[in-house]
Amino acid sequence: MAKDPSDGLKEFWAELPKADEDFLGSIRDWKNIHIASDDEVIWLKGFTDEQAGSPEIQQLPNLLLYELRNGLLFRTGALVPTKKMRTALLWTVIDKALKLNFPVSNNNFFGIDEKITVKLKPSEDEQPATALLCVISDIKDLVIALPKFKLEKTEWIVINDQALFMGNPLLSFRGKTYWSKDGHLLPTGFDFEFKNMSSLLQRKYNATREQWLLWNEDGSVLHLSKEDFRKLSVSSFRLTEKSKEWM
Repeated sequence: MAKDPSDGLKEFWAELPKADEDFLGSIRDWKNIHIASDDEVIWLKGFTDEQAGSPEIQQLPNLLLYELRNGLLFRTGALVPTKKMRTALLWTVIDKALKLNFPVSNNNFFGIDEKITVKLKPSEDEQPATALLCVISDIKDLVIALPKFKLEKTEWIVINDQALFMGNPLLSFRGKTYWSKDGHLLPTGFDFEFKNMSSLLQRKYNATREQWLLWNEDGSVLHLSKEDFRKLSVSSFRLTEKSKEWM
């Protein structure tokens, strides 16, 4: 008789004190997870094997992870059950149950009247760089030597003593690279702590998409009007140098 392949599937549950609910923001975009509350405990279920062993789960303080077997909850690797499965719980998809708030913060936001907490974290997903930030004095001789066809495919803007270049292909100068996401320019190798934060920030602060939001790893941001970008050319670069627009 053929074995039912579903017999080998593990079903994971987890519990977390309600006082630690805010920490669940790091997994809010896992739409396969369902959440329910019971007294002072938050219950979660629906984890995949990969999610159950992920750093996001391991870093949640006071979270207890269980494997459900025959209506009993076993701690990971345990042979004896810890408790019975809770019943009569009202389950909801996690991203609908958890509201994403914008708390007050002292972060250094330029051009934003309200202060909100935004954090970036290292990301394992590789993204192609679309922007390059360079110190002008380091690359001024290189720009002048570039062939015309490379200049024509690049736009740029001056930011104090630096120049931000955008184009495809990207110029191969030494500098700091960024990738684009929903109108944001994020340092390569980083993403928002909460992945759905990018679209929320755009709707709140850049609904018309007339700006690029240039982020630093510390969560500070600079608003750049797209109208201020111009085509890169030797003449425009020399004019900038001549007029001493940078410090």
